[in-house]
Amino acid sequence: MSVTAATAGGSQASEAIAAAALLRRTATVRQRAGALLARARGGGSEGFRVDDAALEAAAAQVAEVTRRRYPDLRIPYHSRWRHFEPGGVSRLAWIDEALAAGGAAPDAAERARAQIDLVVVSVLLDAGAGPRWIWREARTGLALGRSEGLGLASLQAFLDGLFSSDPACPARCDAAGLAALQPGALAAAFQAGPDNPLVGLEGRAALLHRLGQALRARPDVFGPLGRPGALFDHLCAAGHGRVAAHDILSLLLDTLSGIWPAGNRVGDVPLGDCWPHPAARGPGASDGWMPFHKLSQWLSYSLLEPFEWAGIPVTGLAELTGLPEYRNGGLLLDHGVLRLRDPAQAARRHPAGSPLIVEWRALTVALLDELAPRVLARLGPGAAGLPLACVLEGGTWAAGREMARDLRDGSPPLDIDSDGTVF
Repeated sequence: MSVTAATAGGSQASEAIAAAALLRRTATVRQRAGALLARARGGGSEGFRVDDAALEAAAAQVAEVTRRRYPDLRIPYHSRWRHFEPGGVSRLAWIDEALAAGGAAPDAAERARAQIDLVVVSVLLDAGAGPRWIWREARTGLALGRSEGLGLASLQAFLDGLFSSDPACPARCDAAGLAALQPGALAAAFQAGPDNPLVGLEGRAALLHRLGQALRARPDVFGPLGRPGALFDHLCAAGHGRVAAHDILSLLLDTLSGIWPAGNRVGDVPLGDCWPHPAARGPGASDGWMPFHKLSQWLSYSLLEPFEWAGIPVTGLAELTGLPEYRNGGLLLDHGVLRLRDPAQAARRHPAGSPLIVEWRALTVALLDELAPRVLARLGPGAAGLPLACVLEGGTWAAGREMARDLRDGSPPLDIDSDGTVF
């Protein structure tokens, strides 16, 4: 290779790294989402119109749902932990029981490691289950579908040692355990079959295999076993007794962006949940990309509590964005805040990376930032200072689900072709 070619190649690699770093910032997510919203308000969107007057009705419903669900306004974060709580059962104690049975002393640090192990695999396994799938919990007799069913199924699979390479330490997730995981074992754990179909089962198993590879590739973060729970030690050491929310997200994106199957890249750098859109403008090689990092951000939200339960404060929650998924986006479409320019699009099936879906998700991020203060104002002084993570939980996600249930069969207003790893 000539010196000139080597220099050019090095320059391109450096530009790709810089572009990826920019696209992994939530400030970039917000800036580009806001630009697409301004464009839509100005009539420049091919897919959507924006009806700002409908925001107040949406805020009113979200406030009503929030007060019904949390009348004392003690609203937890919108995280995977809410899906471990159906029936009012405290399943956190089950993790301690499993740790004790495996011979581990459930002190604060080891408890946090196990909780992080669980929540990482559980979040990655949580994407649309389909309307027909149901999971039945033996201990309680509950029968649940969708996110709650997926949450409880993943919890029981974790307690049973499905993700651990050591039968003596079942309540663990490690790289070797994930590498050995077979789709049939995952299907059995999730009670899936012809009469109980689970959407995207093969995609979920493949995603966990890639997670195992990513964990093994970064022993500096995940330790010799490749445990997600080693994030606790890594971030605590770096944060000197406290952790910034964006540092959690940045570490997840730095170490795990390569597991996503979309193949979206700048040069050789994987971008994860970041999609091309012609109106998403920015400098250099980042131009034309709209970042979201939805599952990584939801995972970040879901990691807040293990740190806090272990006595480690988490700062900077406002840096994380709203989640661009079909409950929040559906709320905005069903309330008419967003209106399709071509109503026939609602009857078509859309790839996750299509310009219409990318724009819908971007508009959702930007509008959630505008909806949240309206909701808090309606909730009154008791809600002052609540972060967006609590508005989502209170909140927008639940209201979006209620509208989908009332208007349809619970399905989103736009039909998305997804393998279970984006939505």
